[in-house]
Amino acid sequence: MRARLILTGLLAAAALTVAGCGTQDNASSQGTADTAPPAASGSSAPAGGQSGISAVPQALRFTGTTVDGRPFDAATLAGKPTVLWFWAPWCPTCKAQGPETARVAAQFQGKANVIGVAGLDKPQAMKDFVSDTRVGAFPNLSDEAGEIWKKFEITQQSFYVILDKDGKTVFTGSLPAGRGLADKLTPLVG
Repeated sequence: MRARLILTGLLAAAALTVAGCGTQDNASSQGTADTAPPAASGSSAPAGGQSGISAVPQALRFTGTTVDGRPFDAATLAGKPTVLWFWAPWCPTCKAQGPETARVAAQFQGKANVIGVAGLDKPQAMKDFVSDTRVGAFPNLSDEAGEIWKKFEITQQSFYVILDKDGKTVFTGSLPAGRGLADKLTPLVG
């Protein structure tokens, strides 16, 4: 049994590594995920984590740690559209998306959330990426174990998941150089 669990974990890690950097240009999903995949064990946040929010959508029931070591509770994102940007430090496609993602985060500050979710490398490489690409104005999570990636069923880096204010997935896919991210977020903040 233990060998099977280890093998399953190794296969999942290999799939993430082999998936490549930006191999899928644009796969969208318009409103197909009313419920998010089940939360990874030990990664759920209590409902109502923020004053004035009666329930936290399943998609936002996870916790993590930012690349600079601060605790993060996704329940605090409830009630606003949210962009989750899944990236890897060594990925050139991810580096190209950084400036546009940072611009969109600044443009929609206070109206929508933008969160980076780093994986597939070590914490120092994640910190260096945030510094080098100047994406530190919004939270970037260190997901070295891949728990958040698994929750959202992410199998490749350079991938966006956009949730509406109710936590419903309205887009999943890659956006070359981040182009089109603002266009996808604009109707959600109306």
